[in-house]
Amino acid sequence: MGKRIFHVLLIIVVGFLVYSNTFHVPFHFDDAPNIVENYKLRDMKNFWPPSSSRWFGFLTFALNYYFGGLNATGYHIVNLTIHILNAILVYLLVILTFKAPFFSNQQSVVSNQQEQTLVHPFTYLPLFIALIFVSHPIQTQAVTYIVQRFTSLATMFYLLSLVMYIKFRITPSLPLPPRGGGMGGGAVATRYTLYAVSLVSAILAMKIKEISFTLPIIIALYEFMFFEGNIKKRMLYLIPMLLIILIIPLSLIGIDKPIGDAIGELREVSQEGEEIPRWGYLFTQFRVIVTYIRLLFLPINQNLDYDYPLYHSFFGPNVFLSFLFLLSICGLGVYLSYRSRHNLTSPPFANPPSPPFDKGGMGGFPDFRLISFGIFWFFITLSVESSIIPIRDVIFEHRLYLPSIGAITAFSMAVFYVLHFVIQRSRISTSHFSLPTSYFFLLSAIVIVFAIAAYQRNIIWKDEITLWEDAAKKSPEKVRAYYNLGKIYSDKGWADKAIENYQIALRVKPDYIEAYNNLGVQYREKGWIDKAIEHYQIAISLGPDFQIAHNNIGNAYAAKGWLDKAIEHYWFALRLKPDFIEAHNNLGVVYEKKGLLEEAIKEYQAALMINPEFKTARDNLNKLLRLKGK
Repeated sequence: MGKRIFHVLLIIVVGFLVYSNTFHVPFHFDDAPNIVENYKLRDMKNFWPPSSSRWFGFLTFALNYYFGGLNATGYHIVNLTIHILNAILVYLLVILTFKAPFFSNQQSVVSNQQEQTLVHPFTYLPLFIALIFVSHPIQTQAVTYIVQRFTSLATMFYLLSLVMYIKFRITPSLPLPPRGGGMGGGAVATRYTLYAVSLVSAILAMKIKEISFTLPIIIALYEFMFFEGNIKKRMLYLIPMLLIILIIPLSLIGIDKPIGDAIGELREVSQEGEEIPRWGYLFTQFRVIVTYIRLLFLPINQNLDYDYPLYHSFFGPNVFLSFLFLLSICGLGVYLSYRSRHNLTSPPFANPPSPPFDKGGMGGFPDFRLISFGIFWFFITLSVESSIIPIRDVIFEHRLYLPSIGAITAFSMAVFYVLHFVIQRSRISTSHFSLPTSYFFLLSAIVIVFAIAAYQRNIIWKDEITLWEDAAKKSPEKVRAYYNLGKIYSDKGWADKAIENYQIALRVKPDYIEAYNNLGVQYREKGWIDKAIEHYQIAISLGPDFQIAHNNIGNAYAAKGWLDKAIEHYWFALRLKPDFIEAHNNLGVVYEKKGLLEEAIKEYQAALMINPEFKTARDNLNKLLRLKGK
């Protein structure tokens, strides 16, 4: 159990077993616009030069499409590989942390000779942090939900950047030999290669997802918590990292705009919509973060689409008590950071651990610093999506993927101290309940329970019906679950079940334009044209610029033979959306019925200009051209 190669293999095996039932999970929800319907992924030329804020993440999806099309299995293989690599990077991060000057100076890591003869809890600590991370049920959304590769991939380069930076800092700096070259030059080259890899990884993380904005902050925090030395030299290491933080705002607003316009655009892109005010979002996040903490410790009733209330007052009991709870955790992190450096009069336990766990006397417990760092990591990495910048959905489980690393690290370290306290205070013979043995079996039990729960959660993702029926059951007042179920049933041809769910969606939200439109589609497919027109008209009255409803009511009028009214609505849809390919084709069909063959040909050609692979327009055009030829 002390062999690191065995640890790595165990992490890989556990990760594979937990997600072994996900390789045939289909595309879900936001996978459609980002992958299935994203025609930019069809051509690799669209990804050079790098442009969008999530360029590298979309590039990986384009590579998936290039090698396997829309076969979901290939996407899942990549997602799982990323997840397992992240767990291995977490493992390396903890190992390297115990080699940092702060710990080595406090003699908190045993010598190689001791490691060979003594199995102690810190041998297991990196392993179990990685195993809990790879098996925790909360990670299923970031791994099984294909589009959330943005989160896991950004985390991979985030961790790689930090690991390479730490490796760079703990690698001895040897002077160059007098004549150049030699071992000294090689050591210098190796050190700065590690630093270069760290920088490049940080840049790639920034071009995947905005959560990477916190990476330079975490690296700076790590530098000052675990390293020592001349402050000017240390700042020279950090300045390039801190400058990289500008990549995300510049990617969002562009670099070719005047400063005034850029500031205005940055303000706009930092808020997705006007539905949620900034302060209301922040107050709600105090409650959300408490829910996140509960999910980390007790991952039950997981849900793709939470029905979470919005809070508008800081002094409401739910918000204020949540704020105090989170503040106490932050305060604990600050206290433990201070306690790790300074000997205080009273030790945390009556009998502090014997060497190698006694760190510098009765009050010196530098391992508290790792707990402290884990707490800081959790809150800092969560801050991008749980702060004052509103996001349309106030809670999503995948947002815990990166922050969970800090929480799991703090928890695993705290378990050691709690077990030590219990064993030292109990009268049970320590020969039967030694600290290493107790630590090993307790965390093993946690990993097994989490792995089983994650496997069971992945079963819910097996198809769209099980996923959204689960969401509707757990969020009975959330309209999106019923609306999505309606679309799923419609695609399967189950019109009655689709109508039922659209009607439930309208009971929950009476002004839901899309539900009225889709309900009209179902009525038209059942042959109830007048009822379909009625619902399209309601949708248009609620949203006059809703081009899809204009196109659909045009289809209904065409079915009744009211061709002029159909043409009117098709043109209205095209004024709202000139590249509306279906409206061009439908307009061509109506022109053809009226005998306006030249106009019909122009509309079919317009549709094919937008998408040359649009088979319906191509068939209509070829048929009309053959007819004219006759």
